[in-house]
Parts: sequence; C-alpha cells; structure tokens
Amino acid sequence: MVVLFVAGVVLLALWGTGALSARAGGKERPGRPVPDAQRTASVVVRPGDTLWGIAQQAEPGADPRRTVQRILKLNGLPDDTLVQPGQRLRVPAG
Repeated sequence: MVVLFVAGVVLLALWGTGALSARAGGKERPGRPVPDAQRTASVVVRPGDTLWGIAQQAEPGADPRRTVQRILKLNGLPDDTLVQPGQRLRVPAG
C-alpha cells in the first residue's frame, strides 16, 4: 500500500512538471507483458500525452493510479516508465 502511495505521489509530481511526456532511460521490455482477464485496447502515445492522462481516458471515473499500474503491468513496464510519442501501449478497455 505504501509503495502504491509513493508511486502515486511520484506520478503526480512528474505529471505536474510535464515530465511524463518524455521517456527517461527505460526501454519497453517485450515478452514480459502480463495477460489481463479484461479486454484491452491499443493506443499510440501522442506528443504531450502522459500515463496519467491515458489512464483517465482509458477508464473514466476510475482511480487513475490503479489504471496507470494496470497499464504498466499490461505492457511489462517498470514503475518508473515515462512514455514517448509513437510508443504503442495496451490499455484497459471498457
């Protein structure tokens, strides 16, 4: 629970500074995505997109912190991932 809280605070801080619009160091790790029982959709990150914003669009009304964690898990990405334009992500679909 503490880890989720800290991750949420860090994501909020990065989102507030606009830092989530670039990717710092981490590369996608193909072959590590975790299957999800629910339907997913594929989105391509556009300039200015953030994980937080993508999460809000994917599951409106849901807690964006949880949705961000699901997106990271679906794509086999580490918690400190930052997205970049052109990157394709699997996201939860309605």
